[in-house]
Amino acid sequence: MDTVIVIMQKNKKTGLFEKELNSLNISQYEDYILNIYVEADEDKERLLKIKLTTNRDVLDWEYSAIYDYYELEIFENLGYDIKEFEDYNPTWEITLKYLEDEQELIKTIDNILYIHMKELEEVFKTIKDKKGEYLDEE
Repeated sequence: MDTVIVIMQKNKKTGLFEKELNSLNISQYEDYILNIYVEADEDKERLLKIKLTTNRDVLDWEYSAIYDYYELEIFENLGYDIKEFEDYNPTWEITLKYLEDEQELIKTIDNILYIHMKELEEVFKTIKDKKGEYLDEE
């Protein structure tokens, strides 16, 4: 079943959402999206900001381990800006140029979600036996 994602334009100065730009049907991995919106930069270029997180609550030790093993370069190599954010669960914000073409936008978001999901799967495999290392740090 598809999930409808509404993309709103956010005023950078006020932080308020001003208008709806698009509604997209996302059919996979939508549970990784924390929020999504568009903000104009100084040159009035519209930038899509997607905050991604895990699809489940993580344990305290997993929180640090996930950040340690998540490869930001995967997205940087595709030309996206990515930043880590501290939130309840690990969170990353990916910034890219907003695409007016709806099909291209859906394809791009689907690809980002797929890459993020695959990277998290790999991270969880890598850290599953590292609990002792992270508990010793505390």
